[in-house]
Formats: sequence, C-alpha cells, structure tokens
Amino acid sequence: MILYTLRCSHDHHFEEWFDNSGDYDAKKDAAALVCPECGDKEVAKAIMAPNLGKSHHGVPAPAPACGTPMGCGGCAFAGQH
Repeated sequence: MILYTLRCSHDHHFEEWFDNSGDYDAKKDAAALVCPECGDKEVAKAIMAPNLGKSHHGVPAPAPACGTPMGCGGCAFAGQH
C-alpha cells in the first residue's frame, strides 16, 4: 500500500491509499479519483518533499537498528534483518 497526497484543480489537498503506483494510474485514467471537498475529478499527485531521514524539527533520525552509521547496507548483518 502507498499513501499519496492528492490535489484537485481547486487546490484542495487530501490523502488516499493505493495498492501500488499502477493502482493510482488506473484510477486516474478511469476518472475514479474525486476530491472529497468539492467533487472535482481533475485530481493529480501533489508535489511532496522527499524524506531525507530527519524529523521536521531538524533532529537527526534515530540510528539504524544494526547500530552502524551507514545503516543495514553497511553492516555484517545486511539482508538478515
């Protein structure tokens, strides 16, 4: 499942869950996406900021469970947890 923030042509923002990106594409092509606020069917994905691993308050993200600064890709347990 993937959560997208959507925006209608009247600039209303809302979130909707999809099985995958193909599910979003199919629903958009079928005009099955509707703004819950105004009923507009001109709906597209809203521009979203990437998740860079930091909180919204500038506090660094917690260390990975394996304890290495590089995360699971750089430890002896890579792919095992």
